[in-house]
Amino acid sequence: MALPCDYHMHTPLCHHAKGEPTELAARAVELGIPEIGFSEHNPMIRNDWDDWHMELENLGLYLEKIRKAQEAYPQLSIKYGLEVDFIPGHEDWIRELAGKHPWDYFIGSVHYISDSFDIDNPTKLDQWKERDPYDVWAAYLERLTQAADSGLFQIIGHADLCKKFCFYPDRDVMPLFQTFLETAQKRGVAIEINTAGLRKDCREMYPSPAILKMASELGVLLTFGSDAHAPDEVGADFPAAIEFAKSVGYQSSCRFTKRVCESVPLA
Repeated sequence: MALPCDYHMHTPLCHHAKGEPTELAARAVELGIPEIGFSEHNPMIRNDWDDWHMELENLGLYLEKIRKAQEAYPQLSIKYGLEVDFIPGHEDWIRELAGKHPWDYFIGSVHYISDSFDIDNPTKLDQWKERDPYDVWAAYLERLTQAADSGLFQIIGHADLCKKFCFYPDRDVMPLFQTFLETAQKRGVAIEINTAGLRKDCREMYPSPAILKMASELGVLLTFGSDAHAPDEVGADFPAAIEFAKSVGYQSSCRFTKRVCESVPLA
């Protein structure tokens, strides 16, 4: 089966991944993936924001590591990207990052629903336990919709990341997802099938079948990402992800070059 581009991959520069870009590229070649993109966690507005984003002084090193992977594997198309946290008030910082390189794409992600609560961080489970899950999901989706509407991103990452630890709301959140997906469609922003969810507590790809079906019906663009933090995670579960996409009506996915989208038929 021909595999789609894997646009969501990390490096040791985020302090919680292993495997240099050359090693991840080697795995992609082994699997027959035609194109990959690196999307390291962006430098934050302050280096002491947390301990899992790349520091600004390592941005040049990151670009050099990607260039070395391109040289080592010329048969593989390798793109330059970042996974960028959307935090209201940081938009100018994101624009500044965008001007530092001719990037192929930015993945806009929401991890923080406040400056101190990154909802996918296992050290913050106490904050989940102190809150109504619906309130967390609603705050998350409000920021996700703002990210889609910002014009700063080509892709929105793991659209229902809030399910990671299985804190599910007791009220219907699908109207909130519909607002987000309608915004993404209007703005021409893709969402991703992110297979890392299968490796988390929720044991389900991001997004859920109901969300992906709604996205397909609304005409939202699609990409694929393994969210690899090690070489053996590159392209993880991509055959199942392709079938998942096709089962809800998708016939193509996107590839990006210098932020310009091209449609590619699914195998």
